Amino acid sequence: MTISYRPIGYFRTPHTDIAGMPIQPTGASGVHGCVEVLPEFRGGLLDLEGFSHVIMLYHLHEIRGHDLVVTPFLDTDSHGIFATRSPKRPNPIGFSVMRLNGVHGGTVLLENVDVLDGTPVIDIKPYVPHFDIWQADRIGWFEGKSNNATHHRSDARFAADAEATVED
Repeated sequence: MTISYRPIGYFRTPHTDIAGMPIQPTGASGVHGCVEVLPEFRGGLLDLEGFSHVIMLYHLHEIRGHDLVVTPFLDTDSHGIFATRSPKRPNPIGFSVMRLNGVHGGTVLLENVDVLDGTPVIDIKPYVPHFDIWQADRIGWFEGKSNNATHHRSDARFAADAEATVED
């Protein structure tokens, strides 16, 4: 089976280098950016302005290869990739919930942007609290560490030129 996607647009952000970027939108509080939606998809922006937040799905285009076990940014221990938010995944898809500040023509104005400039956008979905908020009774190894995402920054551990180790 072959699965393929094509970008609907591209991020324009102040983050031009992976090193030092916020690792989650909570660490990018107040950081502005936008998505320039390609002309053939702009009709899909109709009524989006009625939402305060959007879910952004994007392709982590600077990631090469994947690791099934990683040491994530917020820990010093290794964990399975599916128990982390680390970017070096079998399918390098990123997702962030961002504040929507407006839609002007084909440009989606965003806040709390934690994405590298030029990143291809796969999809935009409205954030609906009744659908998207669940009370979690456990958060695994993130317990006691998730609040650190507000100030922790990216380093080179998942950069395209970092050595990939793929485990079977």
